[in-house]
Amino acid sequence: MAPVNYFFRHPVAEKVRDEGRVEGRVEDRIEMTLKILELRGLQVPDSVRRRVQACSDLDQLKAWSERAVHVADAEDLFTDVRPE
Repeated sequence: MAPVNYFFRHPVAEKVRDEGRVEGRVEDRIEMTLKILELRGLQVPDSVRRRVQACSDLDQLKAWSERAVHVADAEDLFTDVRPE
């Protein structure tokens, strides 16, 4: 008996699957960014939390998660300046 292929092959179905993957990556990056700040012992104000959670730009979230490793204050997450 041949295995059953459960994936529906249609451009619309594939687009929905791709959007779901991107959405999942965005949610993971949001969680990662906030967790890095918290694990570093930084206070994360509600304003910072809301701004990060409202972002859906994966590239921006990636930049913020990388900055979260270095910032001295959670608010500094939104500035481009890195300490020397």
